[in-house]
Amino acid sequence: MGKIFNKRLSEKQLEKLFTDDDECYRFLAEVKWENGFRCRKCGNTNYCEGKTAYSRRCTKCKTEESASSGTIFHNCKFPVHKAFYIAYNVCRGEEEISTYEYAKRLSLRQMTCWNFRKKIRHALQEMDSLSENERLTIESINS
Repeated sequence: MGKIFNKRLSEKQLEKLFTDDDECYRFLAEVKWENGFRCRKCGNTNYCEGKTAYSRRCTKCKTEESASSGTIFHNCKFPVHKAFYIAYNVCRGEEEISTYEYAKRLSLRQMTCWNFRKKIRHALQEMDSLSENERLTIESINS
């Protein structure tokens, strides 16, 4: 997840990501498969477009993988552009925004914001606790 928000994004990019789910999925797909597609099930590198936008389907085993699978955004129960907004602010850490403020800004329940922020922080802690070799291994598997 840190890989997603490590890059500095322009204000124009942020505005698009925080207002449009389609842009978020496009961005996730670009980051996830920037080094090429590799099927998680069989390891094949050939794919075709999946049934949903920005998903990929393995041409060998026919397994379909969405851009959000394997990320904190997978099975998100609220609009992904709102989840991006929370994740970006938590990862940047420039200002501590309360979950009440997220709820107000995004028109979500406070507990929804709290749970998602907790999920992000947990993922960041797990990433920090991994050794450099483990991180490289995970990144090569996800590529």
